[in-house]
Amino acid sequence: MTTPELVRDPAAWQARALQDRAQGRTLALVPTMGFLHDGHLSLMREARRRVGPQGVVLASVFVNPTQFGPNEDLAAYPRDLEGDLRRCGEAGVTRVLAPAPEAMFPAGHQTWIEVAGVSQGLCGARRPGHFRGVATVVAKLLLLSQPHLAFFGEKDFQQLQVLRAMVRDLGFPVEVVGMPIVREPDGLARSSRNSYLSPAERTQALSLSRALFQARDAAAAGERDAARLVAGARAALEAGGVRVDYVELMDPETLRPVERAVPGTVMLVAAFAGKTRLIDNLRLP
Repeated sequence: MTTPELVRDPAAWQARALQDRAQGRTLALVPTMGFLHDGHLSLMREARRRVGPQGVVLASVFVNPTQFGPNEDLAAYPRDLEGDLRRCGEAGVTRVLAPAPEAMFPAGHQTWIEVAGVSQGLCGARRPGHFRGVATVVAKLLLLSQPHLAFFGEKDFQQLQVLRAMVRDLGFPVEVVGMPIVREPDGLARSSRNSYLSPAERTQALSLSRALFQARDAAAAGERDAARLVAGARAALEAGGVRVDYVELMDPETLRPVERAVPGTVMLVAAFAGKTRLIDNLRLP
């Protein structure tokens, strides 16, 4: 295992990326907020596989303040840069960018990216300004890193669609790669926020994946009515003891509600286990 190079200065990071491209090397970027788990590492390993041994795998570790609301968990968000660097090395990452907030958003910053359409509803409706912060910081990271490929997890399904729309509409010369959700053996989707959960809350959190699996099984058995599928998932969530935020069955491209499930329709859920808000999703058969 080789420890990746740590870079703090965004300008130095960009200079290195431009040099790599000039030398004909293929670059892949994995943006993260740190406190890495196996879900993140699956993105990094796939990035390494795609670029090959001569390519460059870049990862960012940056808890982006602009995507947190005033009453959200910015200060409490888990951080472990030393551990993150070790895990990045295990996954084949070449360099890690870990800038200070003021380096990414210096005084006087006044430019923001808004993505309409797919950012509406779901988390966009419940976390005003969240996707503006996400789109803006990812745009900055793409410009700084100059990657050919950028990897994101499908657990944040709405975020992935927002970023795909941004890249398409603004003409970023990068391929956005969505990677499958990585789950614990009992089905819980891997998330940095799982570290907040008490043992009892973690048991409650299992109701998210169980509700999705129940909907998947119902669809596989022939149920197509969206209202009945959603009602069944909501009942499973409530029975598990979580506080439901939303349950929606949507077209995976437009993120608009559907009346009937077809292959690939995505069910998205958000719920609170204690004070921790968790999200999950699953494409129906």
